[in-house]
Amino acid sequence: MSPTGLLYPKMTVVGAGLIGGSVILAARAHGVVGEVTIADASEAHRARALEIGLADHVTGDLAEAVKDADLVVIATPVLSIGDVAAAVAPHLKPGATLTDVGSTKATIAEAFRSPALAKVFPIPGHPIAGTEQSGPDAGFAELFEGRWTILTPLADREDEAYAAAVAKLSTFWRSFGAQVELMEEKHHDLVLAVVSHLPHLIAYTIVGSAADLENVTENEVIKYSASGFRDFTRIAASDPTMWRDIFVANKDAVLEMLGRFTEDLQAMSRAIRWGDADTLHAHFTRTRAIRRGIVAAGQESAEPNFGRDRGKH
Repeated sequence: MSPTGLLYPKMTVVGAGLIGGSVILAARAHGVVGEVTIADASEAHRARALEIGLADHVTGDLAEAVKDADLVVIATPVLSIGDVAAAVAPHLKPGATLTDVGSTKATIAEAFRSPALAKVFPIPGHPIAGTEQSGPDAGFAELFEGRWTILTPLADREDEAYAAAVAKLSTFWRSFGAQVELMEEKHHDLVLAVVSHLPHLIAYTIVGSAADLENVTENEVIKYSASGFRDFTRIAASDPTMWRDIFVANKDAVLEMLGRFTEDLQAMSRAIRWGDADTLHAHFTRTRAIRRGIVAAGQESAEPNFGRDRGKH
């Protein structure tokens, strides 16, 4: 149980996937929520969530799911979050907190500014945690421990009640081990384009390119995969619907970072072409130090497989 105590007597999570399931398991493990309801459009997901006891109630009806909820967490693909928020808006009780776990924030913040949500506290959010797994069985309570959750409160909601709701939601995330940062939504999208979205795009591209090479058979790609390629395939195994939505929703920031990356890649190409060993060594030394810094900051594990098998239930 958490020393924080009960924060939200009733929590509804829309979307029974990795993040939604992990939020439920973590919140329950630390005693910060009471009754839990899941809403999911997938009949298979609903059946499995019931089978494993992920929530007290499971339904495909959004209105039924959010009735009397103190906290509603939308954990669906990014492009659907605005539609879900609009669908649940008439059914939210006054004073409820509405948040999400999407990897982009500007488009969601715009949707959360709807006048239909004026009676509640809409607070966009993004827990920077995950694995390549998906579905109701993918979640585990320890997913957020030591990881960052970024909240992007709406700038035009500066009243004391809204600030109190932001503070309470921050406590919710901190109660099960997350570190919380408040950030402006467009800045969030630029930062995430660098640290998450562009790396995934590169991984998808490299794995696709390897598969398309006519002079290398698929069996050879699999048989001789070195650790670098294996790491890319782990990233490229992520939920395709989620990543499709991220790139559509955050296209401006991703294209800006992709342009910068293309320039840097061309510089590396010139160094390789001209045998500029000093430039290559200096670049690799600098990037190696960044990796060590990430591990030292506790944002990654040096264990085999990045330690990501820990905590699976």
